[in-house]
Amino acid sequence: MAGLRTERLVLRRWQDSDLEPWAAMNADPEVREHLGDLLTREQSDASVARFQAEFDQRGYGWWAVQVRATGGFIGFAGLDRVDDGMPFTGVEIGWRLARPAWGRGYATQAALAGLAFGFEALGLPEILAVTTAANLRSQAVMRRIGMTRDPADDFDDPAAPEGPLRPNVLYRIARGAGS
Repeated sequence: MAGLRTERLVLRRWQDSDLEPWAAMNADPEVREHLGDLLTREQSDASVARFQAEFDQRGYGWWAVQVRATGGFIGFAGLDRVDDGMPFTGVEIGWRLARPAWGRGYATQAALAGLAFGFEALGLPEILAVTTAANLRSQAVMRRIGMTRDPADDFDDPAAPEGPLRPNVLYRIARGAGS
């Protein structure tokens, strides 16, 4: 699968040149605020190896995201199976961008491309999104792409330690719904 293109972005397979900026993102406390501990370079590189292997196995996953105009890597976006042990199953959409890319509409544009791919190419009936209850920026993106939240679906992440990363919210969108 070649990847996805939007007006301003390219969602593509990972390249060796992405490893350094990806590691920098994973070492940034603001980027990791709602995700947990900072990652070492080795952990960051291992995550990319997992992303690539999962993509090869399933034909979808986490794409590297670059800005079309500059070719610069700004983060990741895509689709993944919900982790085992969660109180629901399905495929979730997600994104993570470097701080300089925040507030420019890139997450929304990448997420809309991911939704279209999930519904049109994969034929998914529904796509989910999960974040901490405190991550208001990601929740705003979820609403902008047409997802809705039922507070009855909110949950405590069983993999998170007690504290601000444990309370999570679940957003959903069905094929044919949304913006």
